[in-house]
Amino acid sequence: MAVDPNIKIVVADDSGTMRIMFKQILNKAGFENLVMAVNGRDGLEKVKAEKPDLVVSDWNMPQMDGLEFLKALRKTDEFKDLPFIMATAQSDKGQQITIMEAGGNAHVPKPFDEIQIGKAIEKAFSGDTAKEASKPKQRQVIGGRVELNVAHIQITDHLALGALKHRIDQGDVDPEHFDLTTSLKAGWNPIQEGLENGEIDCAFVLGPIAMDLFAYDSPIKLVLFAHKNGSTFVRSRHYDHRFDSLQSFYKYKVVDIPHKMSVHHMLAHQFLKELGLKPGVPGKKAINVRFEVVPPIKMPGIMKENEDVAGFMVAEPVATKAIVGEIGNLEFYSASRWENHPCCIVAMQEDFIQKHPEAAQEFVSLLVDTGEYIENDKIRAARIAVDFIDPQGKIGLNPDVLKNVFSQPLAIRWDGLYPEAEALDNIQRYMHDVMQIGKIIDLEKFIESSFADKAYR
Repeated sequence: MAVDPNIKIVVADDSGTMRIMFKQILNKAGFENLVMAVNGRDGLEKVKAEKPDLVVSDWNMPQMDGLEFLKALRKTDEFKDLPFIMATAQSDKGQQITIMEAGGNAHVPKPFDEIQIGKAIEKAFSGDTAKEASKPKQRQVIGGRVELNVAHIQITDHLALGALKHRIDQGDVDPEHFDLTTSLKAGWNPIQEGLENGEIDCAFVLGPIAMDLFAYDSPIKLVLFAHKNGSTFVRSRHYDHRFDSLQSFYKYKVVDIPHKMSVHHMLAHQFLKELGLKPGVPGKKAINVRFEVVPPIKMPGIMKENEDVAGFMVAEPVATKAIVGEIGNLEFYSASRWENHPCCIVAMQEDFIQKHPEAAQEFVSLLVDTGEYIENDKIRAARIAVDFIDPQGKIGLNPDVLKNVFSQPLAIRWDGLYPEAEALDNIQRYMHDVMQIGKIIDLEKFIESSFADKAYR
């Protein structure tokens, strides 16, 4: 349904940076009648005074958080039906369920864009809060080959997929059981939604996102690691070792991450905790370093313009471009803290595996072979990466930047992608036990290792 672009919207977020981003994204979506609030309590007062048509709120805020804000509105006769969207870094499935049970009309995980917020606004006004069930997909089979739609985003972590597509397009390999289609997505949220509702057959996705989906019964399986290593923590150029210790520099500042359910979040949390700091998201617990979820390609620009942002952790090539552009300096490579760690994984619909096991096996085997193909010629891989990651030239990528990325100490790797349960268990235990996010899952049920077993035999 079309929503009147002139509706009045109260937007509540305690971060000045995020309020600016809210305004920019909502303006792009066609909504300009905005009233900004700095937390839930301020939002409640603004709602009473302004009588808006819609509320869009962050969750983690001091004084009154987004969930308390929502519950306070639902207790009043006047605002018990006011459309309410939670747009927040609280993007794990358990939090989404909590939002809807409290009376929320829609949820948009950060980072989001104008298309995603537009869809959430339409959903909030339609009154349809039912979860769209995952449906078995009808896939075309032509000449014995099934279509295989694989999603990815603009990072080097997903180069094995791009290099495989290149090899197929060049005629170097000719799959017998599948026709490959790659689908470039704007961010993690569309991939998460596509895996959940069955629109995507397979995806290169952050491991903790896939694990969280599995914890809430999404029928997906991990069939292979997508890469190892490959992320970087970039420190703001405003740090001066003559006057600041690392602890004092990061204290009371912001660190940007690409997603709540990410190894970036975990490794950044470990690093800051070891400095004697209390990193986290605003809420009931006392923190002195604030995590904010930001789209990877926007991280350097935000840090450049905002001295409150002390650093960010992100996949390549975003970090190297920021360092080369003197926006920030290297704090650490992810592999220096955990050598050969997993990050993104290859998640496949269980329905696809059951109906097309030969295609699944061939895809996994070709990815393993393509990982070696990348490792054996990094110059060629750099050229392929530019076309795959930045096909329209929007992020200004070039082969020299990629060669720099590939030559780093403890750089990203595409060999040895066998899905090891122990590494994933390290991730889920730290996130659950220390960071208190996510659920513990049965990794034996989540990992489908038979394809990798055969590929590496």
